[in-house]
Amino acid sequence: MAASNSGGGGPISAEGSAALCEGIKLVFGRWTALQMAVENQWGGRDSRAKADQIGASILSWFCNSKGPHYFEDLVDMMYDSISESFNADFEDNSVEEIAADDSDDTDSSDDDDTAMMDDEAPAAPEEMAVDRPKPSKPAPDADGWTVVPPRRGRGRN
Repeated sequence: MAASNSGGGGPISAEGSAALCEGIKLVFGRWTALQMAVENQWGGRDSRAKADQIGASILSWFCNSKGPHYFEDLVDMMYDSISESFNADFEDNSVEEIAADDSDDTDSSDDDDTAMMDDEAPAAPEEMAVDRPKPSKPAPDADGWTVVPPRRGRGRN
């Protein structure tokens, strides 16, 4: 859910805010883990309202808080909201996928991206913190095991 601020740090326009809101609703509607939590009422009778509130919180974070907006902060906010609202931890990496850090999807087209940036350099928008790539995914060892690093800021006190 990368959003660009107009004017380099100013608030998102009303049109941009409406488009982001619609995008959040569409993505949340296709998010299997969240839909399971709502349908099975993991958050009680008001599970749908809790899911809607998570979307509203994300919209508010992008529209009302001053940047920079970091991907890791969005992921942490989403994990905390899900944990509080549904008493659940989504451990299927769907939160990271929903937070839309899609730098993994373009690994093979790095050369094409560089060529495009050279052509568009004067008009290229300012880089957003949410567009920064995350560390590469760990690879399985010879036995097929993958060591997964712990999530930052997820400790329970």
